[in-house]
Amino acid sequence: MPRKLLLPYKSVFSHFRAPRGLHDSLAMNAARSGYRVFSANSTAASTELAKKITERLGAELGKSVVYQETNGETRVEIKESVRGQDIFIIQTIPRDVNTAVMELLIMAYALKTSCARNIIGVIPYFPYSKQSKMRKRGSIVCKLLASMLAKAGLTHIITMDLHQKEIQGFFSFPVDNLRASPFLLQYIQEEIPDYRNAVIVAKSPGAAKRAQSYAERLRLGLAVIHGEAQCTEQDMDDGRHSPPVLRNATLHPGLELPLMMAKEKPPITVVGDVGGRIAIIVDDIIDDVESFVAAAEILKERGAYKIFVMATHGLLSADAPRLIEESSIDEVVVTNTVPHEVQKLQCPKIKTVDVSLILSEAIRRIHNGESMAYLFRNITVDD
Repeated sequence: MPRKLLLPYKSVFSHFRAPRGLHDSLAMNAARSGYRVFSANSTAASTELAKKITERLGAELGKSVVYQETNGETRVEIKESVRGQDIFIIQTIPRDVNTAVMELLIMAYALKTSCARNIIGVIPYFPYSKQSKMRKRGSIVCKLLASMLAKAGLTHIITMDLHQKEIQGFFSFPVDNLRASPFLLQYIQEEIPDYRNAVIVAKSPGAAKRAQSYAERLRLGLAVIHGEAQCTEQDMDDGRHSPPVLRNATLHPGLELPLMMAKEKPPITVVGDVGGRIAIIVDDIIDDVESFVAAAEILKERGAYKIFVMATHGLLSADAPRLIEESSIDEVVVTNTVPHEVQKLQCPKIKTVDVSLILSEAIRRIHNGESMAYLFRNITVDD
């Protein structure tokens, strides 16, 4: 029997001619191959940021289905191959924080078991970031969440303005903590008339470093509100300051601990001149707005004629929109790291700054292996 002649792979298909326009399509797909962008949200309002990011990247959202079953369980189905690719999961955190966390964990695990090469979480507002310190007999929930994300399969995280920068140390993989300050500073310069007559205000001594950074960049004065009525995080006792009560026990004869004097807050005062000025309060998170409303009242009493609040994450929980509408605050400016369309409809004082530009550029640079230093140019530690 004569042996069959095996032709080279190229010669077998040499007669094939691609349809018109296919070469351009293949070239475009080749340029974009190797990564996919998914949204882990099951609500339409939470996918707006993901859509803006993919539009800037010139890509499409990956095909997936995320939904809640009748018993409340989260189900995720990946509808396309992700083998050997870099996967970016965009997860904005709505009011239902725990559902969003489970959506992210389950999608990451689904992608891991589908043999994705790298799984990068794009989490503009990192949940549970306020629970990053030990309080009495509680727990550091933020550290627990970091461990859960690593176990689920995430290999990298892109976030923005962590509540405490030390949170980056909770993770066993790289964390890029982007800053929203350039966008908020640009808003001040372009949207606030006569901003040169403004003063940057820290509503507590703990926020003074951030306020100082803003003031130095804008070449403006600085004011600090001291002596708040409510307790701040720094004033809360942790486990080291709450020893158990000893019953029927005697101390060692030579052990005499010094008595701790109770803290006593001074009367509320404003360090700095705000009379006849525009007051701009800066912070990273605005959730319960009572402290911001109280600060605005104090600034009004001291002569400020306009009051703005600038924050990265506008959680605006509970009846925050109503309190803002009824307060002396003229405008609250937040970014779109958290969906807040309902709150904006309830209160026209709430304005939004889009940060999808820096998030999309971070995705592009990570996938291409480029340096991230450009995104942190002129960024100080206090930002």
